[in-house]
Amino acid sequence: MGDTAIGVMYRCDSPPEQLPAYARLVERLGYDELWVVEDCFFTGAVSAAAIAASVTETLKIGIGILPAAFRNPALAAMELTNLERVFPGRILPGFGHGMPDWVRQVGADHPSPLAVLGETVSAVRALLAGETVTVDGRYARLDGVKLAFPPAEAPLISTGVRGPKSLRLSGQVADGTILTECTSAPSVRWSRERIDEGRADAGRTDPHRLTLYAWLDFDEKREWARQAIAGRIIGGPKLPPGDDDLAEEIAALVAAHPKVEDLARALPASYLDRFTVAGTATQSAASAKRLIDAGADSIVFVPPDDPQFAVTQITLAAEELLPLLR
Repeated sequence: MGDTAIGVMYRCDSPPEQLPAYARLVERLGYDELWVVEDCFFTGAVSAAAIAASVTETLKIGIGILPAAFRNPALAAMELTNLERVFPGRILPGFGHGMPDWVRQVGADHPSPLAVLGETVSAVRALLAGETVTVDGRYARLDGVKLAFPPAEAPLISTGVRGPKSLRLSGQVADGTILTECTSAPSVRWSRERIDEGRADAGRTDPHRLTLYAWLDFDEKREWARQAIAGRIIGGPKLPPGDDDLAEEIAALVAAHPKVEDLARALPASYLDRFTVAGTATQSAASAKRLIDAGADSIVFVPPDDPQFAVTQITLAAEELLPLLR
């Protein structure tokens, strides 16, 4: 477990002026990474990454994720090379599809989100590698573009995706994949299989970094974790095929408890162990270890949405949980 990075997310619903203090705390507590988020319409992740990196010394800063449809690949590469040259080896950029409703809301929707992501990541990787890029794709159109200041070493580019086609694409064009909260160990393995299919198609043999967001509820009662899982089951995206074994059971639970509050109380304890890092230090470490054994290279704790509670959680986890994971 010692080779697995352990990070913390700065939630998108946290005020940006609190980010500098939070970043310094995360580094002082001994975490390896801090991940900033770009959900619409909160704050920009590139500027947030710059803020976090500028007030810390060695903490790696993940960007998860930049909606590819929002950005021209050349501009995205310009922003990322800026960060990488000023903070070499510390930036972990991620791109994704973005939420469909948000993408439509800003007029950036495209007939093929898969083409948008694939062409953007491919072009950005090539530009950061110092290449002169010409592409006439369905989305990306660049004519002889070359960065004036490419980084000495290009950062790893990940994609934040979940569907089978997108995971295969990530294996083909990206250096890593970011999996969302509520991902279980079986789902990690299922995702790895889809990624590896794409890697095989592209003839890639280089490492592929798997980053996993995980809800953190470092509290014996695990009440917040229950609410988070119930909310995802009822209102969020479907659980991936790696969790098909629970489909009938979940359908029965939802039919009997259609409200989030009721479902949260009815969830079996095994769901908390499977879908979150929650409970006592021993319970949380066991859940994290299952994710690591399934193939996670980095686990990013997503704390509760209450800012003060979040600080308490990541502080206690640093004191009691991190030693068990290292």
